[in-house]
Amino acid sequence: MKRIAILTAIALAAPLSAFAMPAVGDVVGTNPKDATAALEKAGCSVRAFEAEGGMIEAKCTDQSNKMWEIYIDPASGAVKKISGKD
Repeated sequence: MKRIAILTAIALAAPLSAFAMPAVGDVVGTNPKDATAALEKAGCSVRAFEAEGGMIEAKCTDQSNKMWEIYIDPASGAVKKISGKD
């Protein structure tokens, strides 16, 4: 019975780990090296950075290969906006 409970808990938790992504307010850093490390630790594989609207835009993909745009404040390194693309 204990084994079934453990397997059930693992099965229910697995889908949640697929949605691990940075959140608005997370501080990821102000330079590409730090931001890449923090975003990848949060589950977002960085493809490129570019400047957009006074922000740093990180283009990355999650574990299911969905494309995301993470907008970072260049002064504080905080995530200000997250936008998903299909």
